[in-house]
Amino acid sequence: MLRVVGGGTRCQPGGGRAWFPERALHLIDIENLAGAGKPSLDQIRGVQGIYAGHLTFGALDQFVVASSRLTLLNAARGWPRARYRARPGPDGADLELLDVLWHEKVDTRFRRVIIGSGDGAFTPAAVNLTAAGVHVTVVSWRGSLSSRLRLAASDVVYLDDAPPSEPAAA
Repeated sequence: MLRVVGGGTRCQPGGGRAWFPERALHLIDIENLAGAGKPSLDQIRGVQGIYAGHLTFGALDQFVVASSRLTLLNAARGWPRARYRARPGPDGADLELLDVLWHEKVDTRFRRVIIGSGDGAFTPAAVNLTAAGVHVTVVSWRGSLSSRLRLAASDVVYLDDAPPSEPAAA
């Protein structure tokens, strides 16, 4: 179901210390995209399918899926081969993803960051990443996207729009 494109070009991050292949980091707030505080396994699989239908993935892309602890098992079963983070509370998933953005030197390791959430809490991180030359894409539903986050992103993919069609084979 996932469309994988080639390994990308090699790029030199800001510090110029090492060369890394071009890759993207996908940060998924599964509860936000599912529109439920405790999404079922079927809801998570459905969101993953819609997400995959709207985006193209590189062979080296990384996925971090965050949720509350109550959703962790469904997230792991419904969105396989990702890194999972969980924290209790209504903003637990946001806080886990923000921890990744603020503390893991994302701007030096990734050329693109895809934020799968419409929550405005990601706005400062998106602004900082864009200023560092990282292409930030926000993936959300139209009705749940913060206007501040929309303005901070390089581009937006709306899950409720029709997915892009595959190019015709020649």
